[in-house]
Amino acid sequence: MVVIVVGVGENKNVEKAANNMDFEVLLSYSEEEFIKMIHKGLGDAYMRGSLNSAPIIKELRKIGDPKRASFIKLDDHSFFLAPVGIDEGFTIDDKIKIIDYCSKFMEKIGIKATIAVISGGRPQDIGRAPEIDKSIKEAKKLTSMIKDKYNIKHYYILIEDAIKDGRNLILAPDGITGNLIFRSLVLIGSAKSHGAITLGIDPIFIDTSRAQTVEGYERALKFAYKLANMREDVDETPKTNL
Repeated sequence: MVVIVVGVGENKNVEKAANNMDFEVLLSYSEEEFIKMIHKGLGDAYMRGSLNSAPIIKELRKIGDPKRASFIKLDDHSFFLAPVGIDEGFTIDDKIKIIDYCSKFMEKIGIKATIAVISGGRPQDIGRAPEIDKSIKEAKKLTSMIKDKYNIKHYYILIEDAIKDGRNLILAPDGITGNLIFRSLVLIGSAKSHGAITLGIDPIFIDTSRAQTVEGYERALKFAYKLANMREDVDETPKTNL
């Protein structure tokens, strides 16, 4: 039987979502208890729910190198958005690591990554501000470094074109920007989040916003459950589409 461990903080929508599931969900009401449940291996997958992120991610960094990528559906298009951890993706090396982690994960679940690198302006915006220049130049360098390994394209600031082209891994300029994109799409707009898969660690961990709706937590719980059920098959690289 698959068991999902979920954290409950101030937002009690998590409890409502857990009660609507037809599989076993264990609730944890503090970050300390949640961390202990991870170390004891009480779940097949774990979801942060509405607990505070900082102490949990700090603990996960003791057992791996966590990088988060949100699984989002916008109309009829599904894609991963990364980085979304506000302290992730600030160097080219970290962005390459995120791309590697995401691409390998997507391959295991039967999805070929098509990557869109987003930066802070259009090509003609070079010279308008040092921050814009740095963002564009780093994105161009990153793309050129791994273009022979991945299906990757630099879209500059035109994230809407990346979505129109069906790119399924959107790489934000950094974690702060990625988190803002997520909040704009999901918490303000009409996009549907299924939580953020946390890569580079074992066990399965789904990160979620503390501001999610009941329906948002339900989607994340189902995502965690599906990944937990797929775990043995994932190692054999099944051709399964989320």
